[in-house]
Amino acid sequence: MGKKLTNAAGQAWSDNEHSLTAGVRGPVLIQDYNLLEKLAHFDRERIPERVVHAKGAGAKGYFELTKDMHAYTKAKIFTEVGKKVPMLARFSQVAGESGYADTVRDVRGYALRFYTDEGNYDIVGNNTPVFFINDPLKFPDFIHSQKRDPKTHERSQDMQWDFWAHSPESVHQVTILMGDRGLPASYREMNGYGSHTYKWVNDQGEAYWVKYHFITKQGIKNLSNEVAAKVAGENPDFLQADLFNAIEQKNYPSWDVCVQVLPYEAGLNYKYDIFDVTQVVSKKDYPLIKIGTYTLNANPENYFEGVEEAAFSPANMVPGIEPSLDKLLQGRLFAYKDAARYRLGANYEQLPVNRPKHQPANYERDGFMQTANDGDAVNYEPNSKDGPVEDPAGRIKPYAVSGEAGHYAYNTDYGLPAGKLFRLMAKNEQARLVETIVTNLGQVKDRQVKVLEAAQFYEADHIYGELVAKGLGIDVDEIKAYPF
Repeated sequence: MGKKLTNAAGQAWSDNEHSLTAGVRGPVLIQDYNLLEKLAHFDRERIPERVVHAKGAGAKGYFELTKDMHAYTKAKIFTEVGKKVPMLARFSQVAGESGYADTVRDVRGYALRFYTDEGNYDIVGNNTPVFFINDPLKFPDFIHSQKRDPKTHERSQDMQWDFWAHSPESVHQVTILMGDRGLPASYREMNGYGSHTYKWVNDQGEAYWVKYHFITKQGIKNLSNEVAAKVAGENPDFLQADLFNAIEQKNYPSWDVCVQVLPYEAGLNYKYDIFDVTQVVSKKDYPLIKIGTYTLNANPENYFEGVEEAAFSPANMVPGIEPSLDKLLQGRLFAYKDAARYRLGANYEQLPVNRPKHQPANYERDGFMQTANDGDAVNYEPNSKDGPVEDPAGRIKPYAVSGEAGHYAYNTDYGLPAGKLFRLMAKNEQARLVETIVTNLGQVKDRQVKVLEAAQFYEADHIYGELVAKGLGIDVDEIKAYPF
């Protein structure tokens, strides 16, 4: 029996995998101080680069709406057809440091900022529609497993596979990562996703659930393991240079902006939990609706000012767009801005790249690197000094919260979507997937980790698991012994 888990204050810690929520679906409660303390500590573990997504490339451009979505949301960005909204995009690697090679197998970050008349609207997702975990309490542990070994200071197959093998919810994302999409040939030739489910609210107060998809108009292109390794040795900044050079040559990349829209009650009762970010919503059930296009047509004049100082956050929303009950999303609402305050200072949103289109009006003053202190303007509320007043447009749509506060896991069949994805692949793509898994998982020293991970693949699809087990030299009967 190991040591009992405690927090930094030495207090008993009862659950380190499931956030404290109001009922099974949440939302996450702010009284979960272990979650807040864990995320706050994690946000301050690296200096000065980003904790994750440290290396990235960015470009400026515009979004143009082609389909009026006022029936679903009052957000002006999605109701004013033909208007061009200035924007910024940043693509990145998740795990590596700022000097890491672009073509190492990894999930790619996919962050978009729209400088709207109603404030900055950020969509911060990945080039995959799902993620490895679905609870914010596990995020620091997940990233630790992807970073460097605290003893050897090397990236470790043992660490990442040990985490994945003990986190069955990761099997869908691991299947994507180890497949062809784990090595995009360029940022221009990959899709992006908001990943989480969000809430849209229209002028009548009616709510809908929405998923974002950004479909590349350049077509999808990926690298083989061999080519990616060769390119990493020749030009570790290959993806960054490709995007920059394409824009310099006026070969402007663009993406179709699409959404899946689910009626409120239908979303709550969908066959899969739409708030579990390890799951997807079937396009057969809710087809993609193309609502516009975004185009990148300018490189920043200065990388540091235009990209490195950019601080995206899923908490940056505008009226008509709200969070959902997605637990991981709710944790990110806090973590991203907290990490930005640590990395860039309390007034990071005054930096040009983070500044909204219109001057903010509030009562925040002073702090490190303050540049817009509003002179002698009143700094408290309520007041009789004609200070800014609340805007009812920012009020969220009320929603019912019920259930007993506790630590809950999602009730999800994690293998189901991974199995469907495997069966959608062509035979040669399946073969490449299995070969990549065997090559990487095969380096793990702990045999039990290999068995447990192979068992997850078997749970997803028997053929999938059997091929991995065979490649690892594991008896299929051994992986059948693990119920999930």
